[in-house]
Amino acid sequence: MDWSTHLAVGESVLWEGRPAPRCYVFRNWRHSFFGVLLLLSVFWLTVGLQLSAVYHSPLLAWVPVPFVLAGLYLALGHHLQARLEWEQVFYALTDRRLLVHRGLCRRRVASLLLAEVNCFQLRPLGEQLGTLRVSGGHPVRTLNLCCIEHPRQLTDRLEAVLAAGGKEVPIERTQKNLKPD
Repeated sequence: MDWSTHLAVGESVLWEGRPAPRCYVFRNWRHSFFGVLLLLSVFWLTVGLQLSAVYHSPLLAWVPVPFVLAGLYLALGHHLQARLEWEQVFYALTDRRLLVHRGLCRRRVASLLLAEVNCFQLRPLGEQLGTLRVSGGHPVRTLNLCCIEHPRQLTDRLEAVLAAGGKEVPIERTQKNLKPD
């Protein structure tokens, strides 16, 4: 990705990355279970169609439609949306900011100044895969960098940049036995 349009004068990129594709697409797989349960409303839809024909009330046929559509989205649609969005997701660490570029239809860049960072949390998803959550600013904002391969490369650089700025950042770890690489 060409970050030059998003960088200030004299700002340089120290690290850039993208999420791992499969991890990013299936990161919300638990929603699919609820979607499958909602798809059971297809039975309700078929019964509603039969009842609307018997009682001449089209409302009985239309009531379950939103539930069927929500079930389709939660079961399959959000995976398709994430796959299409993955093509536009990029992360960068500059000497001044952390940048996240994303968006399916409306592309946007979220940034957080390194001077404002209060803490970051690394949640491991595998041996060399993790999600980084960085918080800071007033009011507090959070940037999520999902499914980064080799996340310690970013956290080490983030720690070094913040230490060079004279700021010590507390690191919240989600697992007690998480060891640095």
